[in-house]
Amino acid sequence: MAQAYRQAYKSDTGRGRSDAEWNGSRTRRLSGRSRLFRGWAGRGMWRRGILLALCALLLAGLMAFHSQVPNSVGNLGSLLETFLPWLGLGIPVLLLCALLRRSATALIALLLPAVVWLNLFGGLVTGRAGEAAGELTVATHNVNAENSDPEGTAGDVAASGADVVALEEVSGAAVPTYEKAMSDTYKYHSVQGTVGIWSKYPLADTRPVDIKLGWTRALRSTVETPKGPVAVYVAHLPSVRVKFNAGFTAGQRDDSADALGQAIAGEKLDKVVLLGDLNGTMNDRALAPVTSQMRSTQGAAGDGFGFSWPAAFPMARIDQIMVRGLEPVSSWTLPGTGSDHLPVAASVDLGPKN
Repeated sequence: MAQAYRQAYKSDTGRGRSDAEWNGSRTRRLSGRSRLFRGWAGRGMWRRGILLALCALLLAGLMAFHSQVPNSVGNLGSLLETFLPWLGLGIPVLLLCALLRRSATALIALLLPAVVWLNLFGGLVTGRAGEAAGELTVATHNVNAENSDPEGTAGDVAASGADVVALEEVSGAAVPTYEKAMSDTYKYHSVQGTVGIWSKYPLADTRPVDIKLGWTRALRSTVETPKGPVAVYVAHLPSVRVKFNAGFTAGQRDDSADALGQAIAGEKLDKVVLLGDLNGTMNDRALAPVTSQMRSTQGAAGDGFGFSWPAAFPMARIDQIMVRGLEPVSSWTLPGTGSDHLPVAASVDLGPKN
């Protein structure tokens, strides 16, 4: 009876296996775990992924020293700076590759581009004030000369609640449509060439600004706010193109940026607002004649990157609102209209009354 019980016990529990079989099975299990551990431990994890680590260092270098990339060949520096935030997409791609490669070297190297990207753009992805109300709200929109619904676009912009609106790429044939559609909201306006300004406050000393194009694509006006005059510039700098045989063609845009910067530098009023399509981002060194003397409302008080172009899938903020002598309170992107650009808006405090 006892012998039968021992036999059944061995059969149910597998204790009938020899010690050698038992030890062999246990060894195989431990060996499998050991191989998994060795995938990340030991010398291999440091030797693998050297190429990935070098790619991570190159990515960090491009972001940290983007201003050193020369513009002498196809304006590559400006092209890089236009889409600079998107270089951050390389970080998760390299991270995935490093995990698949099980490379500790690549993972550690990835810390550098991550830190550089956060230093450059981390402030844009943190929460800000949203659409908090300041004392003056402004908006700008490239309405697109080929817009098939200028009346609808004008209505959308007027509904934004902005006190001052700038429109760019206003075709001559569409001017009456914009004037009529916005007349109920804005009592004062002026159109100079293909740019215009609409305001709830009186306008004075409105005149074209020469940005070296041969026709008018910029203006300057004094907006008489309750706290005194504010100089408002509206500008549409020349377009840029990316061509395989010529690179990033931006020479005319750069010359116009120089001229616009000189005009703003000579402005006598202390409070200045620039609204317009500058066909370049705040990172683009070619816009330094303008950006070096003004603050971006999006950079100072906006939520996110505020990309405005192209409207179908925004990849860059080339529509800008900049100020001098005023305090940005909030900055945001408005919903799309019939244009290939998104309108952008900002609210600012005017400071002491003049």
